Amino acid sequence: MELKRDIAARPQVVNSVKNQFRNFPMVPRVVFGRGCFDQLGDILISRRQHSDAPFIFLVDDVFEGTELVQRIPRIFNDQLIFISADREPRTAQVDALVKKIQNDFDDVPSGIVGIGGGTLLDLSKAVAIMLTNTGRADEYQGWDLVNKPSLYHAGIPTISGTGAEVSRTTVLLGPDKKLGINSDYTTFDQVVLDPDLTQGVCKSQWFYTGMDCFIHCIESLKGTYLNAFSQSYGEKALELCKEVFLEELEPAESRDKLMMASWHGGMSIAYSQVGVAHAMSYGLGFLLGVRHGIGNCLVFQHLEEFYPEGVALFDKMRQKHHIELPTGICANLDDNEFDTMISVAMGMVPLWENALGKDWRKVITSEKLEAIYRKI
Repeated sequence: MELKRDIAARPQVVNSVKNQFRNFPMVPRVVFGRGCFDQLGDILISRRQHSDAPFIFLVDDVFEGTELVQRIPRIFNDQLIFISADREPRTAQVDALVKKIQNDFDDVPSGIVGIGGGTLLDLSKAVAIMLTNTGRADEYQGWDLVNKPSLYHAGIPTISGTGAEVSRTTVLLGPDKKLGINSDYTTFDQVVLDPDLTQGVCKSQWFYTGMDCFIHCIESLKGTYLNAFSQSYGEKALELCKEVFLEELEPAESRDKLMMASWHGGMSIAYSQVGVAHAMSYGLGFLLGVRHGIGNCLVFQHLEEFYPEGVALFDKMRQKHHIELPTGICANLDDNEFDTMISVAMGMVPLWENALGKDWRKVITSEKLEAIYRKI
């Protein structure tokens, strides 16, 4: 009788778990190590459909004419497209790339390979999705709107911090919002983590992108969505960020650790969420085109109310590396422009719920957000 009662109870437990937790995807294959980029040809060969189905390499144009381009394993009719990362990735840009690829080739490509920072990785994920789904990219901005599996796609970061290499989102500027294509089909099929590729990044970009990772950790660890899974990754990422930005490390060791911090930070928010800084940064990015990493920093410096210990650490890191944040970004905005930024920020409901809980609207008002934006 005891056994029967136990068996009868189990379906209720299973249903409870099923309703409570999401079964998020993870990157199924990843290779890490200095020089591992040279394994890319062997990795891709088994994914090639046939000689007329090319791989499309989307590459940050900062590498045009460099040795890295010569190491890209192109064969048959593979195509290399250089893309500027000076601006945030846009839905219209995704649509144009998809149209170009469809016009250039009769056959569906074997896959998309993104080589660069967060902009190139996000574009690569979005293009892979839109090559198998109909319509415009902006129609998929949101959560779980993608219906068909994406084309095979691989990501190779050349700067560490964004977590784009591991996340299930691709953040894009659309015609009326800045928002990711968040789906189970967004995650890369393959990631190549070669710390050597991050050599030569300028100090300010290294700092801003690294702080994106640091802020991921703070917002995840202080959020209401926190759980043991996200906490384990977030704590490790935060520990690595402290080593990289507060200790004296050899350059190669620093590159290794920041790349691992980026991965762990991305994993932490994959099973939880980000928070106040990211929500408000989206407003800056949409209206003013402020790059994501620096946008997070511009907002985060004023968030002592929400993340006092994190802001104190951020200030310490910034001072150690002699980083001066830009000022007066919002000085000449009018009321309508502030309203636009506030609307974009407040539209990021999951971020606010993670930061402050279901009743976040009792804390966050348009007036409070405008007061913070006016400090930037």
